[in-house]
Amino acid sequence: MVRRGCLVLAALGLLALIAAGVFASGWYGSANIEEDTPFVVPAGSSLTSVAQKLEEEGLIASADGFLLRAKILGGGDPIQAGEFLLPAGTSPANILEAFQSGDVIRRFITIPEGMPSIMVHERIMAQPLLTGTAPVPAEGSVLPDTYDFERGESRAAVLQRMQAAMGSTLAELWDKRAPGIAVKTPKEAVTLASIVEKETGKPSERRMVAGLYSNRVKSGMMLQADPTIIYPITKGKPLGRRIRQSEISAVNGYNTYTMTGLPVGPITNPGRVSIAAVLNPAKTSALFMVADGTGGHVFGDTLDEHNANVEKWYALRRQRGEM
Repeated sequence: MVRRGCLVLAALGLLALIAAGVFASGWYGSANIEEDTPFVVPAGSSLTSVAQKLEEEGLIASADGFLLRAKILGGGDPIQAGEFLLPAGTSPANILEAFQSGDVIRRFITIPEGMPSIMVHERIMAQPLLTGTAPVPAEGSVLPDTYDFERGESRAAVLQRMQAAMGSTLAELWDKRAPGIAVKTPKEAVTLASIVEKETGKPSERRMVAGLYSNRVKSGMMLQADPTIIYPITKGKPLGRRIRQSEISAVNGYNTYTMTGLPVGPITNPGRVSIAAVLNPAKTSALFMVADGTGGHVFGDTLDEHNANVEKWYALRRQRGEM
């Protein structure tokens, strides 16, 4: 009888081990996920509601089984809201761990250097994974960069991060400004940097362009920057045609062909390199520049030198059949 009782106990123990193994395999084995799948945990969700959602979407076999195993085998940390990527073949244990860690999918939105605020607004509003509305930001208030966001995040929150980045970057660069520069305030720095940004697409020559315009500001010359003519017309969008003579002679707060000094404000959102260039411009006596045919410019100190450079540019354009 003792021997038979021992056998019964051993059999029961073996069955318990098998049952435990089956129970654990349902937690650590693969769930019903055959390919990488995004899954959204709504804000304020309970683990019970998320388990039901997983079952409804066919990602786990049983919400009740998931909850029971989570209670016994899972960690006790709360789950986080957001969009998660559930890899193919992942286990229920790893699903819970992902929800608890908050390792959400990061999406990205890029604001290129020199994008005016009206187009920044259009880009933010066109992002379908963001929610709500956002205002058109003040010109020059957004730092061009790539920003990450979560599905369902508000457009206003993303815009606030872009503007906060400009604020902190401008403060950092302003503290490092060179002595004797042409701008007196951070706003003036952004305004002049926005002109530098629009006048050259080559980062390597931005300090030189900044030096040239700084010389003009200090000497009381008109800046005569074409983008300042266009800004009041299109708010920074491409004009799509030649500038008209009437537009060149227009008097407003931006047109630097009819005023001395800086415009009343920025004409685009300048990048870090252009702001840094204005705050530490190249030491140069240049007052003039003209395109060189390669995307850059040739610089001149005098009007005679500039006129000679212009003739070379016209000759190159005629050679290309552009004139």
